[in-house]
Amino acid sequence: MTMTATRIDRGSTDTTTIYSEGGDLVFERTFDATVEQVWKAFTDPALVPRWWGPHGTTTRVAEMDVRPGGAWRYVSSAPDRDDVTFYGEYLEIEPPNRFRWTFMFDVEGVGPMGGPETHMFEDVGGGRTKVTSVGHLGSPEAIDGAAASGMVKGAIETWDRLEALLAEG
Repeated sequence: MTMTATRIDRGSTDTTTIYSEGGDLVFERTFDATVEQVWKAFTDPALVPRWWGPHGTTTRVAEMDVRPGGAWRYVSSAPDRDDVTFYGEYLEIEPPNRFRWTFMFDVEGVGPMGGPETHMFEDVGGGRTKVTSVGHLGSPEAIDGAAASGMVKGAIETWDRLEALLAEG
């Protein structure tokens, strides 16, 4: 008998499906853009600051070396909080279909949090691309903590901003 993890909705909306299975947190959304356009938005350091982060934040790409072993570091600023640095290393790059990186951030009093994250870009026809992001957080408890931090709302707003950028062509 095979045990399968229970799929738990984590705040899906009309545009974005969000669920957890075991220790994985999954975000899925289809964008009106080609795989190549979406890939470029995720991997071009000139484009990332135009969409990355929730409404009201600005993001500076401090480092972005898109190759296996390459480091990345984004600094997110907002008027109502201290800057937050997100960082990690690219683990696998398969342009324009997939990349895997470590996604880390420091939590005051806790230390580094995060883990490996995989982004997949699937051509679903008609010039549309389904993006699936799987964060490997390790446990349902870690996902509960991430969800409580506002991560889901922030991710949806980030992808809303990505959709607006892609609509510009």
